[in-house]
Amino acid sequence: MLRGLSRSLPIALVAASLVIHARAAGPTTNASAGTPILQRFLTIDDPDPTTFRVLRHIDAQSERFAKSAWMDVWTEADRAGFRYRIVAEGGSEYIRSKVFRASLETERKMWADGVPARAALTPANYVFGDAGAQPDGLASLTLTPRRKDDLLIDGSIFLNPHDGDLVRLEGRLVKAPSFWMRRVEIVRRYRRFAGVRMPVALESVAHILIAGTSTFRVTYDYETVNGHSFGSPQPRSQWADASSH
Repeated sequence: MLRGLSRSLPIALVAASLVIHARAAGPTTNASAGTPILQRFLTIDDPDPTTFRVLRHIDAQSERFAKSAWMDVWTEADRAGFRYRIVAEGGSEYIRSKVFRASLETERKMWADGVPARAALTPANYVFGDAGAQPDGLASLTLTPRRKDDLLIDGSIFLNPHDGDLVRLEGRLVKAPSFWMRRVEIVRRYRRFAGVRMPVALESVAHILIAGTSTFRVTYDYETVNGHSFGSPQPRSQWADASSH
């Protein structure tokens, strides 16, 4: 079973993280067919990041096996592709090696292959439904995937009602990553940096046969986006793993 989890869990976590960078459709002739909030969402100015550098703080825990781990890793992307450098880590070696490192390497390969476009929040990938105003004041649209793809989400997005900007996404991966992993639920939150929408937090809960519930959390501490500086992030520990890829 552990070999099966070693293959499926990194893929599930990367599926969750890659969709974070997927953009909305931009101007489209189909937008006029939807509700006003859907029109605003689909036609909002939504530039892609050309470059970014961010310190990710990653934490994971397996409740049944009472194991946990953490990692701080610099990730950056530009025209040359996606790169990562681990700067601090602790906890279970198995989780750090088979989940964290494997996920980062899988993400690097998916970026190189242009996979994130498959996850875009567009009418080509999803049927949108208007779920109305929510108690927190946000407007909601349901997401129904048009196909069973391991990067697509069955759930909802939550938007600023005034301009249609994406604030939060909640749901589950529409396709189970493996026999061992029956359900993967995710919550992602966003902010704009230099006019570019970027993820600021991800929480994923995987329901795994025999192993029970495993949680995976990431927070994103940005140094730069598109050449604009937003701070000087620091790792949680100064002892470093010099691995870089």
